[in-house]
Amino acid sequence: MRSTRRLEPIMRTPRRSIFLRILPALAGVGLLLGVVAPIFAQRPTIVKLATLVPERSVWGVLLRDLTEEWKKITDGRVVARIYPGGVAGDDPDIVRKMRIGQLQAATITVTGLAEIDDAFNVFSIPLFYESYDEYFYVLDSLEPVLRQRLEAKGFVLLHWGHGGWVHLFATEPVNTIDDLRRLKLFVWAGSDRLVMWWKDNGFRPVPLALTDALPAMQTGMIEAVPSTPLAALSLQWYRQTPYMLDLGIAPLVGATVITKRGWSKISPEDQERILAASKHAAESFAKEIPAQDASAIAEMQKRGLTVNVVTDPAIQRGWDEASESFAAHFSDAFMPPEVYAMARRARDDFRARNTAPGPEPDN
Repeated sequence: MRSTRRLEPIMRTPRRSIFLRILPALAGVGLLLGVVAPIFAQRPTIVKLATLVPERSVWGVLLRDLTEEWKKITDGRVVARIYPGGVAGDDPDIVRKMRIGQLQAATITVTGLAEIDDAFNVFSIPLFYESYDEYFYVLDSLEPVLRQRLEAKGFVLLHWGHGGWVHLFATEPVNTIDDLRRLKLFVWAGSDRLVMWWKDNGFRPVPLALTDALPAMQTGMIEAVPSTPLAALSLQWYRQTPYMLDLGIAPLVGATVITKRGWSKISPEDQERILAASKHAAESFAKEIPAQDASAIAEMQKRGLTVNVVTDPAIQRGWDEASESFAAHFSDAFMPPEVYAMARRARDDFRARNTAPGPEPDN
């Protein structure tokens, strides 16, 4: 009974009076929601993007400008935080961190792309490509398949990255394939199969993270390293390996990718804007790559680099034979055979289209 009497005053209060009492409180809540809701609605999508690219290199500047463009064209709805220079680890480390959600995106080399899908090893075959035009032709032919394979593994391709043409830098002159076999050769750590392949073919591979390459050169742990001229100049590797073989090993292929989970947090409209801006930036930079290579070589030559040019036909034949051997073994061991077959067909088609006809026979 006591509890009933305590409830009586409330029960006798007119309903209209109760409503009038809580109306100001409801209005206050509504006002608060009106202020807070836009704040949450405007909170940007943060994309954590890691890369080995040094912050002040030409690639680092390109990446910074591109991600600033993302922010601009999305009115601040997409903001990238870049972790450059390997602070998030080597390419395999970066891919692992994307898979577990610590990172959403990365600008990685073909080594990182092959961590996602080994089809990308088709761009690592030594001496398989002869020119930029040939390489771009093959890349265009393979792009739909490679894009699909990335998406099947949970990643979206934003744009390709082209780092230049890989040459061999060494502590002593290299002219023949046997010269290379005598040297301790840097290979990217992470693939025991690749290390064994080099050993089985008479080479002396030393598997290391790319971030450990310079100290290894300084201590003599490695004596030869594949690198683009621009990277060798930017990272000062040429000071430890002052001899460059003027024989293109392979194009340095890279790409910026984002996890499908991170991509799904961006609206379809902003996705289209980002893809368009990324493609435009990558195409513009790709046109500058040959000149960047030449400029970097000339600059290093001023500072003491010696370039070894293969002029002996017999030595050239030796490299050509090595090229065929590399292709046969790499295609069997490191990539899906159907992808290699597509690349080979595209490459041969390019060469057939671009082979100049011989002179007219004399009558």
